[in-house]
Amino acid sequence: MKLLRFGPAGQEKPGILDASGAIRDLSGHVGDIAGQALTPEGLADLAAIDHMSLPLVAGNPRLGPCVGRVGKFICIGLNYADHAAETGAPIPSEPIVFNKWTSAICGPNDDVEIPRGASKTDWEVELGVVIGKGGRYIEQADALRHVAGYCVINDVSEREWQLERGGTWDKGKGHDTHGPIGPWLVTPDEVADVNNLAMWLDVDGQRYQNGSTATMIFKVDEIIAYVSRFLSLQPGDVISTGTPPGVGLGQKPPVFLKGGEVMRLGIEGLGEQVQKVVKA
Repeated sequence: MKLLRFGPAGQEKPGILDASGAIRDLSGHVGDIAGQALTPEGLADLAAIDHMSLPLVAGNPRLGPCVGRVGKFICIGLNYADHAAETGAPIPSEPIVFNKWTSAICGPNDDVEIPRGASKTDWEVELGVVIGKGGRYIEQADALRHVAGYCVINDVSEREWQLERGGTWDKGKGHDTHGPIGPWLVTPDEVADVNNLAMWLDVDGQRYQNGSTATMIFKVDEIIAYVSRFLSLQPGDVISTGTPPGVGLGQKPPVFLKGGEVMRLGIEGLGEQVQKVVKA
């Protein structure tokens, strides 16, 4: 299934992409793509519905983030060997964990803001993992059973605030609009090999990132098991798993967003995002 949320910001309705690529309204069956709906039982109930019988959504509505009421937005840093190399950083011996604030979450095609006073705003296409079955101390062998689905994330980052202002990375990662999620939540049965998906990002038509989840240092099952040692995971938590090379910081000389650009990014089988860059 490709689950989604559509409608004005803060008023999104649950939906599903049918076999023809049209949006169908799920609000007669579930309140939101969130919480209980993301558990194995909730997803089984949604899968049992005759999707072609659902009300057809007319027009081209705004798509909201594909997951509602996200409890935790957990990120993994420097998780691609080729990205670590472009930044000059050593390969980490354990996953680097940081957070994006849930207030950073926005729709996949919403405008992305350059924060006031910022000068080094950057992009990062990432694979998002949405938790469906909660737990802690999850065994790696069981970890993928805890996944509700996968999605595209743009981990927009203000590099000066992340790297040059002291403290943790979080303040350079959590600005409003710096966490576009979607367009869809794709259930695992539709993803043949999550550890071998092509991913890309263009700015104004120029390809900057052109990578694959195959170069992840820590794979999805390792990440889930590792994170669950330090905190409990609940349905609807989102884990962003790192980015391949080609970020603005890694260009020679570095390239950062100034305002007015259009970012287009996607992951094989998980859809595309398009965002206009604006000044806050």
